[in-house]
Amino acid sequence: MVFFDSMDTAASGLTAQRLRLDIISQNMANVNTTRTAEGGPYKRKTVIFEQMQNENSFSSILNKKKQSGVNGVRVARIVEDESQGALVYNPTHPDANAQGYVEMPNVNTVDEMVNMISASRSYEANVTSFNTMKSMFAKALEIGK
Repeated sequence: MVFFDSMDTAASGLTAQRLRLDIISQNMANVNTTRTAEGGPYKRKTVIFEQMQNENSFSSILNKKKQSGVNGVRVARIVEDESQGALVYNPTHPDANAQGYVEMPNVNTVDEMVNMISASRSYEANVTSFNTMKSMFAKALEIGK
């Protein structure tokens, strides 16, 4: 049934954007973390998406066959930004180097807020798409009565 392909696409977008929001929240929470378990300051993380092949979609399970084609998005990987953070002069900080500078995380709160708004709007668009398809299916069933 082709009906469910659009729902699968919207659901995959919802899942991907939710993870993106989680990573952005993690970046924001660690904006002042100068020491991590790995050593050094926190490194900003970003989410990389890729298109998903339609292998285990709801419609293919109903039809008991695999369909070809692209149907949605998934998270390919989460990568760390290896760029250096700002050096702040604070000789009393426990993580200061010999010259008294502390390397701060490479997280820019303005960029993270922009990314958060973008991910939130994308999530809302996927919810709207899902709800629109749901109402279209309901109307199609009413026509069939």
